Amino acid sequence: MSEQAPANPNWARILLIGRNPAWTAVRIAILVIVTIVVSKFVLIPIRVEGVSMLPTYRQGKINFVNALVYRSHEPQRGDVISIRMAGMRVMLLKRVVGLPGEVIAFRNGQLWIDGSPVPEPYVKFPCNWQMDPEQIGPDEFYVVGDNRSMPQSDHTQGLAKRKRIVGKVLL
Repeated sequence: MSEQAPANPNWARILLIGRNPAWTAVRIAILVIVTIVVSKFVLIPIRVEGVSMLPTYRQGKINFVNALVYRSHEPQRGDVISIRMAGMRVMLLKRVVGLPGEVIAFRNGQLWIDGSPVPEPYVKFPCNWQMDPEQIGPDEFYVVGDNRSMPQSDHTQGLAKRKRIVGKVLL
């Protein structure tokens, strides 16, 4: 008598590598390539270092930067962005508070744009920052962290050129 193949295929093998192992290998290779491209050029991981964005972003947490979001429009006030400082390894995480062409100032801790106070619900800690009015250039954005309780001199803030903005931080 000749042996016949079992009526039930090996379902564990089919679930792990599929009915056609060569096709499964091709799909895995494509998935690996897509994952590498997305993680290097589309969703860039960034680790929060420092306390300048507290309480919105905590130190040591990893977030992702959407590097494609500003291809169709410019950053808006309130966006949390990543700014390239030295290559793609050193980036700052800051909030956009001033847009190109605006005049920005801080009076007793309150943000003023073009002579009017701007509410900032994301600022949870009071501050007493003072800054004379400053005109923002046509290709610049004014960025600052959410933790305004620290002295203004200890806080990295200021003008960011548009070409240095990598993308918008997700979540």
